[in-house]
Amino acid sequence: MSAGFVAMGEAGGEAPLHVIATAGHVDHGKSSLIARLTGIDPDRLEEEKRRGLTIDLGFAWCTLPSGREIGFVDVPGHERFVRTMLSGVGPVRLALFVVAADEGWKPQSEEHLAIVDVLGVHDGVVALTKRDLVDSDRAQGAEITVRERLVGTALAAAPIVACSSATGEGVDELVAALDAMVGAAPAPEEGDRPRQFVDRVFSIAGAGTVVTGTLTGGRLATGDEVELFPSGVRARIRSLQTHKRRIDTARPVSRVAANLAGTERSRIERGDVLGRPGDWRPTDVIEARIRPVRGLSHPLSPRGAFTLHAGAAERSARIRLYGASSVSEDGVFARIRLSSPLVLDVHDRFVLRESGRRETVAGGVVLDPAPPQRPGATAADRLERREKAGRADIPALLLAERGVVRETELRSLTGFDEIPGAERVSGWWISERVRSVAAAAATELLAAHHEANPASEGMDVAEIRHAVADAVRRAGSPGDGGLAASVVDDLVQRGALARSGSFLRIPSHRAEVVPGELDRLTAAVAAGEPTPPSMSELQRNGFTREAIESALRSGALVRIAPDLVLTPAFVERAVDIVREAKDAGITVGDIRARLGTSRKYAVPLMEHLDRTGATRRAGDLRFARGI
Repeated sequence: MSAGFVAMGEAGGEAPLHVIATAGHVDHGKSSLIARLTGIDPDRLEEEKRRGLTIDLGFAWCTLPSGREIGFVDVPGHERFVRTMLSGVGPVRLALFVVAADEGWKPQSEEHLAIVDVLGVHDGVVALTKRDLVDSDRAQGAEITVRERLVGTALAAAPIVACSSATGEGVDELVAALDAMVGAAPAPEEGDRPRQFVDRVFSIAGAGTVVTGTLTGGRLATGDEVELFPSGVRARIRSLQTHKRRIDTARPVSRVAANLAGTERSRIERGDVLGRPGDWRPTDVIEARIRPVRGLSHPLSPRGAFTLHAGAAERSARIRLYGASSVSEDGVFARIRLSSPLVLDVHDRFVLRESGRRETVAGGVVLDPAPPQRPGATAADRLERREKAGRADIPALLLAERGVVRETELRSLTGFDEIPGAERVSGWWISERVRSVAAAAATELLAAHHEANPASEGMDVAEIRHAVADAVRRAGSPGDGGLAASVVDDLVQRGALARSGSFLRIPSHRAEVVPGELDRLTAAVAAGEPTPPSMSELQRNGFTREAIESALRSGALVRIAPDLVLTPAFVERAVDIVREAKDAGITVGDIRARLGTSRKYAVPLMEHLDRTGATRRAGDLRFARGI
């Protein structure tokens, strides 16, 4: 890396970091206030400095009097840059909302507040800036107006601090309010599935590709193999920084710069997600609850062109509402189809903007990032259960919905590796409902078969698997051939089915051969010797496989090859001929001639005698055992 990226001091400690997003109308003093608080100018672009407004994301940080370290994402306030603002605020849950005392509430103040509100910001502080430009009465009036505007939003109880970046008035009070907010904020959620929302990508001579963004969900460490979603690009983390300090491990929630080895800048873009390989599954269809922003001046219907903003990503979106023609104030469940895949998780927040009107119209919460292909009549019930569920409940809920979940997909769908109370069978998590459906399908089919064919040993495994696959598919789970095989094997292991070779039966069933059929069968084989009919030919002549198997089990016939049977008397004749040869031995050709049979029978017959110990082989000769 370049000297500027490397020389960042010692590694950071273990104290959790917090990121605060700014919001507010253009030219209300956000960047100046951040510079006053941190000593860092967040306007890093020459164009921003020349025009005096923020057009891209800026970053700054400082340590509060309590010792807590915070980072700021300074976002644009101009209407034309709301998309950029959304990419900065997306994953952040604390806000510094800025309103200028001399100008008061403005259109972008309202839109930024709507965005902050629907994105689920936990807490915030309101800075009433440019206090030095107004007298006390006007400042007090501005504060009253702001408080009225905040009613019913996530910032309704937020402290309002009048301050001036120019004179420093009220800045200490603002710092104290920020310190109190961070101190009261819940600890960042830290699991085992890190997700860094990439909002900047650049290259450094001698170092390579660097991505920056807000890290949530879990830790990333130097040396980790990572994947960029949705593209699937793989890389390795060469080094990490936060707040211009080199660190070995990045923790949520913090601003992180990751230097990646093994990938080019051109293969990464804003809106990508950096995570561990296989941890996430990009999606282009989600189900969610969406609610209109407050004060929307027109009914929100699914008609029209929308863009969805989540994390640092933006996608065109088409909306289908469930059970409604427009979005009510309480919200409605919806299916949203995206123009291209992105990474979303259950309970993620997003914003919808209407492209034609160029305004923020709704916010939403992801309830299912990988919904079924067809929502079905009970989609609302399913989504209501998901809405009420906690994160730890999602794996069991997913299994209940699908009936089966591939072991390899569970983590990318839920972030978990296990489903409490469920069992894993040959690469699948299988619910009791599917197991019951499969068992019922198999036993009903076998019971009917046993009743109609009492002499039958059972049914071919392939037939049962096919029936189970159909039943599972009708029950709403994928009728995958591999799944059906796993379910059937599980039923055998549990004792619900019994297996004999390639046949399955109900455990209590015993084949009943029709009286007289065994005698007719053995007579047919004896009559055909020395070249009797094969098992296949016997079946074509009206003998059941079950009768043949029964004859073999009873010893009435002897199987010498998979499809060849002989009577025991014929086999004993062959043994006698070998004994007569004594120590001279006998060849297969001699046996064939003496029995009057063909090589088709002679070779497997002698191999059978070798296997059963009646003969021993020495080169081309056979000898009776004991000779």
